[in-house]
Amino acid sequence: MEGRPHGSLQELDKGLFTVAAEIAMPLGNFPRRMTVVGLRGNRSAIWSAVPLREPDMKKIEELGEPSFLIVPGIGHRLDIKPWKQRYPKALVVCAPGARQAVEEVIAVDATTDVLDDPRVVFEAVPGVSGKEAALIIRRSGGTTLVLNDIVANVRHPHGVGAHVMARLFGFGVSRPMTPWVVRWKIVKHRKALATAFRKWAKEPELARIVVSHGDVIASEPRVVLERMVRDLAG
Repeated sequence: MEGRPHGSLQELDKGLFTVAAEIAMPLGNFPRRMTVVGLRGNRSAIWSAVPLREPDMKKIEELGEPSFLIVPGIGHRLDIKPWKQRYPKALVVCAPGARQAVEEVIAVDATTDVLDDPRVVFEAVPGVSGKEAALIIRRSGGTTLVLNDIVANVRHPHGVGAHVMARLFGFGVSRPMTPWVVRWKIVKHRKALATAFRKWAKEPELARIVVSHGDVIASEPRVVLERMVRDLAG
């Protein structure tokens, strides 16, 4: 896989894995995260693709043929091309409002839920002009909510540059939050986004929230979402 390989696959639940990665920046590396979910029919979906070492690529292929490459937002196109080159039959999926930005890099096949798995739901996030996507993954071990930039949890930035960026733009250094830069750039209807947070908080058996920047939120994810609602009202 082209590019500098990142961390290794970590299992969150049956058929659900995540990889902690980094984006190189001046004076430090900023955290980013990829999610892999197995689908029925011996298939898998890749959320926010990053380069991996070959043993981890083989693990993904054992989980299921990579059939969907999900670009969850307008800024997560960096490593999509090598994945598409390796898996040319995989469909590129993104949120509807992100299509134009993603197609500056690669052709998009779908902007709706084409995963064909009742336990995995792809949806566009309300209130952000369709520029963000979310996944709801239901397993016997609980429900996982996968979000992109609307929630960040960068508790351990590495390097001076990463610390400055995380604090300056509000990427959740002290607690999970919607980054200020995201509120300014893409949040257009706070009430609609708050309604989405409330809906997700009511998801039965909610076990964790996986974000594209920062640590997995495994402690009281429902409380975190309810706090996000209050933050948006402030």
